[in-house]
Amino acid sequence: MKFCSRCMLPETHETIEFDDEGACNICRQHEFKKSHVDWDAKYKEFEEILDQYRGKGTYDCIVPFSGGKDSVYTLWRLVHTFKLRPLGGTFDHGFYRPKVLENRVRVFKLLGVESIVYRPNWKTVKKLMLESLLRKGDFCWHCHTGIFAYPMQIAIKFNTPLVIWGEPQAEYTAYYSYEDATSGKEEVDEKRFNRFVNLGMTADDMIGMVNSPDLDPRDMEPFRYPALRDLKKLKYRSIALGSYIPWDVKKQVKLIEDELGWEEDLNAGIPSQYGYEKVECQMQGIRDYLKYIKRGYGRSAHLATIDIRNNRLDREEGQKKVDEYDGKRPENLPFFLEMLGLTEEEFNRIAQSHTVPPFSLNLDEIK
Repeated sequence: MKFCSRCMLPETHETIEFDDEGACNICRQHEFKKSHVDWDAKYKEFEEILDQYRGKGTYDCIVPFSGGKDSVYTLWRLVHTFKLRPLGGTFDHGFYRPKVLENRVRVFKLLGVESIVYRPNWKTVKKLMLESLLRKGDFCWHCHTGIFAYPMQIAIKFNTPLVIWGEPQAEYTAYYSYEDATSGKEEVDEKRFNRFVNLGMTADDMIGMVNSPDLDPRDMEPFRYPALRDLKKLKYRSIALGSYIPWDVKKQVKLIEDELGWEEDLNAGIPSQYGYEKVECQMQGIRDYLKYIKRGYGRSAHLATIDIRNNRLDREEGQKKVDEYDGKRPENLPFFLEMLGLTEEEFNRIAQSHTVPPFSLNLDEIK
């Protein structure tokens, strides 16, 4: 396989392209972020946006909130720096870890923020997980769509047109570039939702695919993006904070730990220095394992590339982390398989049916 000459991402990474020097487009985007964006001007632009919505309703904005590092930082920044009155909106995907629940309560109390939590029908979720795994090799369709659709539904219900997310997609992929993010071309809207969030499958698609008499179409409502006519009537704006303030995960983690007592919770298959990563999901190790089977790289490679781009890690040391941690069989795989009624042989067959060429894996070599 071909790998980026700078950050180690392989050619199987979604949206990746390489230039004549062998560098990937995501690395080039980060160069653009550091050298071509006038962040002072973007900060002022963000303040102007906030002034359009501040004090116009019960809440100044909606903040989609998991309790992980990015949503906690976003909430803290909006309350502490910009003195907003936000409503925290949480879609509970069913796999929140105890530590993140503790963090969530602590953060809301310290910041004095009101919040709302929604948990979908668990029987429906399990059907959607299995169907999504079969169709896309990714069992998280319900999570992707719920996290992005439900806050927009909250915005309509509470007549709060401004929704503020965390990092822009340009930080990790090239669905949008940093030029898009900072020119206003990237908004967290229906176009983005249909472009990659829902994996190309709508709620109506899933009803037909699952084709079960036990699936009540009404249970699919939290996974539907609101009608554009309703959003236009609201005069909504859905933006990423990282399009206006440069995103730096490690600095932000240090800040929320110091200011809010936010606690890390090391996830499966991740080096110890990344205890802040994906603290909200008990099934993250399974998802990373699936990515490895399909694309030949996992969470450690993703994290190492971020540190390499920020000059915190050299490529050789990053490769050592990848070799040590990526591609291992998760300890909780039997629990996951029992939950969905699959054997490991069936799971492997499904996963390998979604392999992205030119990667191929001999599962007998998995540790």
